[in-house]
Amino acid sequence: MKIIKRNISAKDGSGSIVIRCEVPEDLWHLYNLLQENQGDMVKSTTFRKVTKESSTGSVTSNKVRLKLKIEIEKVEFDPDSEEIRLSGPNREESEHVKMGAYHTLSLGLNMNFTVEKLCWDQVFLDRLEEASIPERGAEVAAVVMASGLAHVCLVTSHMTLCKQKIDMSIPKKRAGSSNHSKATSRFYEAVYRAILQYVDFEKIKCILIASPGFVKDDFYKYLVTESVRRDDRPFIENKSKFVLCKSSSGHKHALEEVFSDSAIMSRLTETKFTKEVEILNRFMRLIDTNPDKAYYGYLHVNQANEEMAIEHLLVTDELFRSTDIATRKKYVSLVESVRERGGNVFIFSTLHVSGSQLQQVSGVAAILRFPLPDIADLEDEAEREEEDSEEEDDNHFPQTEYDRVGE
Repeated sequence: MKIIKRNISAKDGSGSIVIRCEVPEDLWHLYNLLQENQGDMVKSTTFRKVTKESSTGSVTSNKVRLKLKIEIEKVEFDPDSEEIRLSGPNREESEHVKMGAYHTLSLGLNMNFTVEKLCWDQVFLDRLEEASIPERGAEVAAVVMASGLAHVCLVTSHMTLCKQKIDMSIPKKRAGSSNHSKATSRFYEAVYRAILQYVDFEKIKCILIASPGFVKDDFYKYLVTESVRRDDRPFIENKSKFVLCKSSSGHKHALEEVFSDSAIMSRLTETKFTKEVEILNRFMRLIDTNPDKAYYGYLHVNQANEEMAIEHLLVTDELFRSTDIATRKKYVSLVESVRERGGNVFIFSTLHVSGSQLQQVSGVAAILRFPLPDIADLEDEAEREEEDSEEEDDNHFPQTEYDRVGE
């Protein structure tokens, strides 16, 4: 993402930036910057159908290119089409569009647009800084496959993008019939071409091929044989980048198992998303081995932060997209507080397999510097103390006139 112009007030954080998305992952960052019904505005070039009626009564319509500023009421992100759609009322007078008239903007790659916010808080600013780092992008490709089913994916530090799904019917093996082998060859050919089309071997550092059984092994033999026969240099020169691994199915979610394998992660140590996956795996192991150092859920994590015990805070970006201002503010406050107290903060994307896993345990978790007593027990004790103090207050409450009359 390229930041062309930045105008943010140091006093209250309000202001605008002019940006351009250069790679698909930039659109994901932009999606997380834009909020619905919070006063965010976007100004961009768009097309609108304009109808005109002549003096004779004839009506003509044509598309006009114009600039509009809309207040965001709805945001949609489609990773496959690499496009963000925004809809809301127009907030700037235009020759062709009235103030308050609704319009939908489409934001894509390599176009300039302006984003205005009432407040650019620290989480927004951190995301801007991260998105503007030039040396980013997918470094890992993954093919999860089973007999007749394959997903060719690119894995970035924030997203797992499925570039192509291949689904073919493969008949069972029958004596005297070659239908099974022919169908398998067609399937392998489709996967072969998909890898060749979507994997940039100059940028990709590792290509995972995962499957149950021996499907991955058979496909890899096919790939090596065919690449030599066709003299496909990208495959021949990058054979060392292929890693075969086990998965339970050919579906995209099977990548969770692949990334939890320490042997596979050791091959990915130089990639950027590895640190997030490793910290999540460490948290999951601590839940089993030392649960007093691993907490999840806002109440428990916030109480651990009050004890200055958090070493690593894990949060999903879904929580910062909340339309409830109070909810977003409390998570922004938690992130800032953990950083002030020397903790590390990892923000996980829910479009990444690691973010999906974290979302299953409330979306917020923490690894502690030192074990804490069971926070749930502390809460129970605090509740019991409150109840006891209330009972004591009732017992020592002075008699009223009505009480004396009753006596």
